[in-house]
Amino acid sequence: MNKFVFSLTLASLMGASAVWAAPSGTLRQAHEVQFGNASDLDPISRGRVFTVTEKIMSRLVRPGVDGKNAPDLAVSWSSNSAANEWTFVLRDGVTFHNGRPFTAADVVYSLQRVQDPKLDSPARATIGMISKIEAVNPKTVKMTLNAPFADLPLVLTDYRLMMIPNGSGDTIKTTGIGTGPFKLEKFDPQGTSVLVANPTYYDGPPGVARMEIIGIPDANARFQALMSKQIDMLPSGVSPQQKSLLERSGGFAFQSVPTGNWRGIVFRTDMKPWDDARVRRAVRLAVNRKAMLDLAGSGLGSISCDTPVGPTDQYRWNGTCNQDIAKAKALLAEAGFPNGMDLELPVSTLQDVWPAMAEVFQQQVAPAGFRVKIVAVPSDGYFDKVWMKAPVSMTRWNQRPADGMLNEIYRGGARWNESFFKDPKFDAVLDDARKEVNFDRRKAKYQQAQEYLWENSGTLVGFHATLLGATTARVKNLDAVENFSIRWHLIKVD
Repeated sequence: MNKFVFSLTLASLMGASAVWAAPSGTLRQAHEVQFGNASDLDPISRGRVFTVTEKIMSRLVRPGVDGKNAPDLAVSWSSNSAANEWTFVLRDGVTFHNGRPFTAADVVYSLQRVQDPKLDSPARATIGMISKIEAVNPKTVKMTLNAPFADLPLVLTDYRLMMIPNGSGDTIKTTGIGTGPFKLEKFDPQGTSVLVANPTYYDGPPGVARMEIIGIPDANARFQALMSKQIDMLPSGVSPQQKSLLERSGGFAFQSVPTGNWRGIVFRTDMKPWDDARVRRAVRLAVNRKAMLDLAGSGLGSISCDTPVGPTDQYRWNGTCNQDIAKAKALLAEAGFPNGMDLELPVSTLQDVWPAMAEVFQQQVAPAGFRVKIVAVPSDGYFDKVWMKAPVSMTRWNQRPADGMLNEIYRGGARWNESFFKDPKFDAVLDDARKEVNFDRRKAKYQQAQEYLWENSGTLVGFHATLLGATTARVKNLDAVENFSIRWHLIKVD
């Protein structure tokens, strides 16, 4: 057994839910209806409704509450000494919601589908290092890589790399058949989707018998629904001011969790004037990040020097990025705008922090010569109609491992490269990082890539958020409010 190996103990196989009770009660959670009518249940599609797929589907490897890789449908994994061949042993006795057994053929199909260029999945860049996926036997999968990569299990924790039945690609958008703790009874992305407990879930029946996932596009409306106890949970956190309102109202529980979730402003590098790196750098230098965090994020979070990599990630680059109005003005003049420039920033209430963040940005960059006009746009369909279409837009991303963040958002040609950033030098550094087996040298490469973004990217990463989770007091056993760590089958309601 070499150093790149993971295996389960009997205790971890049994898990915290070795003693199970019958599911009971209904839990109600809102979701944001990000893609309107284009919403679906295909885990690799742009329009997937994550608040549903996370409960009905499973990955090979999942992020544990402690931040380490944890087993899901794979019970062990190991690599050869060069870390370019990986073997995954699958869990016995797992069935899909339609009764079909889960086997290696499903893994091969699910991951090859992500890699299919015709499907143009946003997750394709995440597993671009895998050159071959094969079923050794019904319970063993072998993955061959195009270069050494010691972090493959970490990459496979991506929440879009869910396992679906072999051959189900044409129907998965509406059927949502997975192996997760809940089964789909009804899918209505702009109304109420209904999930019911899966009694054959490998880790035991869920504590909740029924879940209702309710589409509410507007952040204020979602909060009012929580305040009036029409729902039990939001899809994200609340602000300190909202927490105070809930505390005064009574009947709520709270949890504070630092996350790798970030909020920002993106500038399309394929459109003038943002195709000039000097203009992009100037607008980012004009921002006072500490003040932005305090005023827009209520001080809950950590400053980011335009790296999307979360503050607790092992590959995080911690640079300094003080506001520099003089340098910003000089760069803007050098780029041909000695008298400053005008720009429009479309803002919706899809995220409650966006309007405040836009106003802080507008005020902070004005002394450097950027005249920002804030334009209110509808929340419904924001990611279809504004994001990746307007020259400047608000953006937000949830936590991912460093390799996934950097490759998916900034690699040239990546499906969700929102700033249309295309830089062969940057891509080469990412390639080198993936090939490097030595941890310290690999870390140095990932940090080099992040520093390069600080100098050249088209994204202002305002801050990484600390999530203030709020639920009605009837919700019990919520291990963590960070979406990627919740063990949904353990939750109960009074």
